[in-house]
Amino acid sequence: MANRVYGYQGYKGYQFETSPKKIQPEYEPTVERDKSVPQKRDINKEVKEKEVQKKQENKVKVQPKKMSKEELNKKIKLVCYIAFGFAVLFTISYRNSIINEKFSEKEELKAELAEIQKVNEQLEVGIENELNLTNVEAVAKDKLGMAKLNNGQKVYISLPKKEYVEATSEGIKQSENQSVYKNFINKVKDLLNIK
Repeated sequence: MANRVYGYQGYKGYQFETSPKKIQPEYEPTVERDKSVPQKRDINKEVKEKEVQKKQENKVKVQPKKMSKEELNKKIKLVCYIAFGFAVLFTISYRNSIINEKFSEKEELKAELAEIQKVNEQLEVGIENELNLTNVEAVAKDKLGMAKLNNGQKVYISLPKKEYVEATSEGIKQSENQSVYKNFINKVKDLLNIK
């Protein structure tokens, strides 16, 4: 009874049936048996034969079928559509890459332009500083040895108040009376010195 309390129920044989009597050999002995005695069926051999037959049947089924023209046309159309799709995607990506390159070139040119404009502004400021009257006066004094005008260098000239040009009223009246045609003829004669 003590054995039952602890879960031991006595010896009943191997638990996993690993007895050497139950393992069947992979080979068959070559000893001929008496045909009058019925033989045991070899289950493992039959299972193996069935597996071999199934494999052979599968091999026969794997052979490629000949496709009909319709199926072949469908597959060709599908491949063409896929190739066209890839071509479109490639074109779009190529176009985008070109756009990105041109955009980066534009940004580089903008940066160069801004730098050149900054240099131009600095040069303009420098030129304005150089053209300042105080700078011009300093350069004239230092480099050229020039001086400001003083009273000793001034010379005054007195001119008579008499007019040297006389206006006649006859010349004015005469030109008003002549026609345009006569004026033209007179000018041509004057040019050709004909009297």
